[in-house]
Amino acid sequence: MKTWNKAFGNAKTKAESLLKSPEKTNRLLDSALKRSSSAKNAAQLGSIAEKLQAVTRMIRSYVNRDYKDIPWQTLILVTGALVYFVSPIDAIADFIPLLGFADDVAIITAVISSINHDLEKFLEWERSGMPYAEIIEEEKS
Repeated sequence: MKTWNKAFGNAKTKAESLLKSPEKTNRLLDSALKRSSSAKNAAQLGSIAEKLQAVTRMIRSYVNRDYKDIPWQTLILVTGALVYFVSPIDAIADFIPLLGFADDVAIITAVISSINHDLEKFLEWERSGMPYAEIIEEEKS
């Protein structure tokens, strides 16, 4: 557990730095989507694969300045989880059969659970198809 905390703490620190560069953040998102889409990894991710893809869209929308209603803490947690997910060096080496991917899934599941409210707001915005600025104007009136 201590190793996970340290590894995820390092990933969150890297996330803060990455979020300052849209180009680097988009590369991270591309890597996370590619990794989550591979047949082997998609099977291991199971029920969270869809939410993992949704959080990558949420972060990309934030980076592209399409959607801004995300608390900084949520951005750090999600981006940190994605850094941890794509990192070849984490608490349990990913090449170890059955166990190697378990820590990634545990971190992603915990983060998604903790930011679920923000993710649901994003998904509602995404379904509306309305630009963020128009939603804010509607809420004001």
